[in-house]
Amino acid sequence: MLVNFIRTAVAHKAAQFNVDKRAVTAIEYALIAALIAVVIIAAVTSLGKGVSNTFNSVASEL
Repeated sequence: MLVNFIRTAVAHKAAQFNVDKRAVTAIEYALIAALIAVVIIAAVTSLGKGVSNTFNSVASEL
């Protein structure tokens, strides 16, 4: 009887561990997506300033 209880408890903990691993994977993917978004925003901001300066210098030459 005690052996069955321990076996059931261990099986339950193992099942919870598998659920936790999926949650950790989802969090890792979310962090990667956030990092990619930050890099894209930084690149667009930097390129936007350069393009703006180019258009302003072309406009002043006209």
